[in-house]
Amino acid sequence: MPYKSEKLKIEGTSYDRRVKLTTEQKNEIIRTRNEYGLSYNKLAKEFKVSKRLVYFICNPDKLREHRERHKELRKDGRYYDREKHREAIKSTRRYKQKLHLNGEI
Repeated sequence: MPYKSEKLKIEGTSYDRRVKLTTEQKNEIIRTRNEYGLSYNKLAKEFKVSKRLVYFICNPDKLREHRERHKELRKDGRYYDREKHREAIKSTRRYKQKLHLNGEI
């Protein structure tokens, strides 16, 4: 029997665990990089994210290229682990159920 909270949306809220940076933080990264020329490593450490994320924020065209390449590689079934996916879905359902039971969503 599915959880009642399964259909509740947490996208775009503070409970969405996928979002690492807010729009203001992303703008701050771009501004800091352009004004002071800080390295990707320093910015990543300052905002506690990966260097790759900072690079893609500063270079959105590279992010688009990466997504296109990734889409091509996924066609033959790469990057998909059925067991890992099942565990991720299970974990997300439990997280949302916990939020629902605590009255947070």
